[in-house]
This record gives sequence, C-alpha cells and structure tokens, in this order.
Amino acid sequence: MTTARAFLEPDGAGLVIVDKPAGLTSHDVVARCRRAMGTRKVGHAGTLDPMATGVLVVGIERATKLLGHLALTTKAYTATIRLGASTTTDDAEGEVNGGASASGLGSDAVLAAMTPLTGDIEQVPATVSAIKVDGKRAHQLAREGAEVRLEARPVRVDEFAAHEFRREGDHLDVDVTVECSSGTYVRSLARDLGAALGVGGHLTALRRTRVGPYGLDHAITLDDLFERPRLSYGIDEAIAAGFATREITDEQAVDLSLGRWLDPIGMPGVYAAVAPDGRAMALLQESGKRASSVFVVRPSA
Repeated sequence: MTTARAFLEPDGAGLVIVDKPAGLTSHDVVARCRRAMGTRKVGHAGTLDPMATGVLVVGIERATKLLGHLALTTKAYTATIRLGASTTTDDAEGEVNGGASASGLGSDAVLAAMTPLTGDIEQVPATVSAIKVDGKRAHQLAREGAEVRLEARPVRVDEFAAHEFRREGDHLDVDVTVECSSGTYVRSLARDLGAALGVGGHLTALRRTRVGPYGLDHAITLDDLFERPRLSYGIDEAIAAGFATREITDEQAVDLSLGRWLDPIGMPGVYAAVAPDGRAMALLQESGKRASSVFVVRPSA
C-alpha cells in the first residue's frame, strides 16, 4: 500500500531555547551550541544584543529550516532603566552624553510619562541597532564615528509597566516589564522615557523572557547544555508550539513527502500538516487552489 511508504526521519532535530548569558553575541551562542550538540547544522532566530540575557531560539539539524518561518512577532522582557543620564548607545555600554539630576523625580511622574509610550507608537530605533543604512548596519556606522539618522517606524507596546523604583544618588533606577511587537527597541523606550521626563535615560539591564511561544520555562543555560546536551523541543513539539495545525490523512502525508500539494482549506499564513500518528509532515502555505509545502519535514525515503 502507498501509505506504508517510509519517510526520512529528522533525527536529532529540534529547538534549543538557550538562556543566553551577558557578554556573548548570538553568533557566539551558535558556535557553542555546535560544540555542545556535536553538529554544524545550527542556526538562531531573534537576535539578542551582547549585554542582554535570556531567550534565544536555536535550531538544531533539520529544524534550522524552521527558523525563517517561525512567527516570532511578540516578545517579552524585564529591564532596568536608569533615569538621570543619557548615553551614546541608549544603554550602559555607551558614553554618558547628557542628562539631569533625577533626585526630585517621583514615581507618579514616571508612570505618567510611560503611558504615551504604550500602544501603537512611532519609535526611532537606537543608533546601535542592526538596521541597514546605505548597505551598512547602523551600529557599524556608529562605531566608525558616522552620524546615523534612523527614521521612526511603527511598533506596538502592549505592556510597559514599572515594578520597583530605587534611588542611586542623582539617578532613579526603574525595574520594568515590556511586552511588545518584533522591531521594538527597549533601549529606545528607556531613551524616550528619559527625554519625556527631561532628565535623560538609558538601559542598564535587559532580559528577554519570551519570544513568540518560546519562553524561559524551556530554556537551558550553555553550561547545562555542555554537561547534558539535549533539545528543549523535538521537531514535532517545536512545530506544535509554533504553528497552527491541519490534520491530514495517511495518503496526504505520502503526497506531501513526495513534494505534492494539497487542496486548500482556507487557513491563513504558514501552518503545519500533521499525520494521524501525530508526526508533522510539512509546513504549508495556501495560494489560489493549492496548499503547497514551504518546508517538508519528512520527505520520502
């Protein structure tokens, strides 16, 4: 029978949700995951700055092909904003270039200034962002001493909440949580909050707690990964967490493994086709009269 056809299993494929330490680039994390997992087939999604810690999604083996399709459009952070000084990079790694004493600043004024920075807003990215200007990254141009001017762009901040205030001399440190759309810069929120209050502001700590559906509850430190190499999600679990699913028949599973398309059913975006035994067979996207594969998880053997 055709349904008895064998599929190539994506052995060892899945996602590692890394709890990134401070001081490493995302590429550094990929290099260490290659050594820990014993494979060259490693990639990452949702870059984190070196100063930031927390969730970095890393694909292993065949799951690297998932990374470009993951809908990592929402992100969550905890952060500390220092009011009373602005810096060249909008974070603690830059040089102080302005500001005024925040000793007389109260929590009510801070909370009031945070409100206009919530919801659908126009935000100018930090000059040390990875946005390209004339073919070069903005952060590269800034390091070369060039004047970088970035245009404001629409972003969404679903939550910008303060949880603790601490006096540090002429500064006021504010611990916050942020839930936002992809493309939002928490450093820019710190900068704009300080500007609105007239005292300057910058970020002193940033920890990403979630990107898309993947959070710290499944995260593994690099030290732990070297001690006990493992996946946070096998490829089927990763797909179930990250995509809407469509149940298909055994016959349709064979069709997808052979590169054929299915009839559309009106599902938007990229979604997963899942066989009766629970195995993901492909990621599909509908166009016209076809639901075509954008990634075959289990091709025909």
